[in-house]
Amino acid sequence: MEKFTEANSLYDGLENMSVSEIIVSINKEDHKVAKAVKKALPMVEALIQAAFLKMNSGGRLFYLGSGTSGRLGILDASECPPTFGVSPGLVIGIIAGGDHAIRNAVEHAEDDMDAGWKQLQEYKITDKDFVVGISSSGFTPYVIGAIQKCASAGIDTGCITSNPGTPLAAEAHYPIEVIVGPEFVTGSTRMKSGTAQKMTLNIISTSLMIKLGKIKGNKMVDMQPLNNKLLDRGAKMIMAQLNIDYDKALALLKKHGSVRKAIEKYL
Repeated sequence: MEKFTEANSLYDGLENMSVSEIIVSINKEDHKVAKAVKKALPMVEALIQAAFLKMNSGGRLFYLGSGTSGRLGILDASECPPTFGVSPGLVIGIIAGGDHAIRNAVEHAEDDMDAGWKQLQEYKITDKDFVVGISSSGFTPYVIGAIQKCASAGIDTGCITSNPGTPLAAEAHYPIEVIVGPEFVTGSTRMKSGTAQKMTLNIISTSLMIKLGKIKGNKMVDMQPLNNKLLDRGAKMIMAQLNIDYDKALALLKKHGSVRKAIEKYL
C-alpha cells in the first residue's frame, strides 16, 4: 500500500537552495493543503454530524494521537474552553506517552497497541462519547488499537489521516482522508499533513460548537474574558447589543463573566 506521507519529496538538494527558494517551495506545497481539505469535506461533514448527535446528548469528544498528531488534538481541545466557554471535560486531547510527550518525544510510545485504550478508560469513556484518532500515516499502532477497542465497546469513532485506504480508516466509522501528497522534507508530516490536521480540527470543533449553541450571530458570546484583549472585545459586543456605553458594558462583563450572561442579566 502506497504511503504518500513517506513518498520522496518533489524537491531535492534542499541544502543547496537559497532561503528564497526554500520558502517559495514550502509555500507552493502549502497551497495544496486547503484544496485537499476541500475534497475531504463530505467525510468531515459525516464525522461532525455523528459527533454532534453524541455531544448534543451529553457525550464528550476525544482526540487521540501520537507526536504532532497528538499535540494538535490537544491544542484544539485546550482552546475550546476559553473560546466557547465549555467545560475542559467536553473536548479532551490524549497523546501517546502522556502529558510529558506534549513537549518531548517518548520513544516507542506510538507502537503500543493497548496504551490508547488504557488512557481513554481513565476518563471512564462510554458509548455516549465520540473518539477521533489522528494519524498522518494511518498506520500508527497506538491509534489503531484504541479505535479498535472503542468499536468493540460500541463507541463511535472517526479518524484523520493523510494516506488513502489505511488500516486506521478501515477501523473508524467516520474516516477522513486528507491527501496532501509528499512532504517538502521527505516524511516530515509536521508540515503539510500537520497543517491539514489543524485545518480539519478547526472545522470540526468550530462547527460542533456553533451547532451546540456556543456562538450567537458570528460572535463568541460564551468566551472566557481572561485578559484585557478579550475583556475589550466582550465589552464592545455588549455595547453593540445593548446600545450602552463602554464603561457600563465592561462593568457588566466583569460582573457576569461572559457576554451572553451579561446581556441576559441586563435584559
